[in-house]
Amino acid sequence: MSNPVFLALDLPRLEAGKALVDKVKSHIGGVKLGMEFFYAHGHHGVHEIAHSGLPVFLDLKLHDIPNTVAGAMQAVHVLEPAIVTVHASGGRAMMEDAKAAAGENTKVVAVTMLTSLDERDLPRIGVSGSPHDQVMRLAELAENAGLDGIVCSGREVRAVHKQWSKGFFVVPGLRPSGSAVGDQKRVVTPRQARDDGASVLVIGRPISRADDPVQAARDIEATL
Repeated sequence: MSNPVFLALDLPRLEAGKALVDKVKSHIGGVKLGMEFFYAHGHHGVHEIAHSGLPVFLDLKLHDIPNTVAGAMQAVHVLEPAIVTVHASGGRAMMEDAKAAAGENTKVVAVTMLTSLDERDLPRIGVSGSPHDQVMRLAELAENAGLDGIVCSGREVRAVHKQWSKGFFVVPGLRPSGSAVGDQKRVVTPRQARDDGASVLVIGRPISRADDPVQAARDIEATL
């Protein structure tokens, strides 16, 4: 992948989203569509964004019983997404069924630990150990389930890459030097994440909410 940057398109209005993608598409490698976008615009919205010619990453974070997740994966198969996410905490059987139901050219990656969480949050949801420990546990589970890779923060991607050398690693929560962190907690720069083994860099607000999104995307691209 020549440009690993996937723009997180979380704008609620479809036309505004399409306009933004058209502006910056020369400086990104793909578009990430999350739950907010998908719930608002469904298949039609995905098709509209796909007209840009860029790969589409459906960040749906599927998490349910294996049969239901497999059915959901089959439902989005016709959209030919490049990447789809599931939650690793759904368990091995769920991940196996998700991968089996996905299209041949779709990478299925498992979300390990949200970048909005840190070590203070884990005990409150019944998880022992550090964020690093949790990510490594779930990465091993995802690999054993036959998934293509995982989603993790830039803080863990180097260690996971060392453990799973052929994995496909999606890193969100990235912030260029000097950018506001917002609701993210475990952040690194795009350059650092790439150097540490990230396959895809998910970047949203630093581009979408910049005064000049094109310049912001160009500046990030220049660092990689």
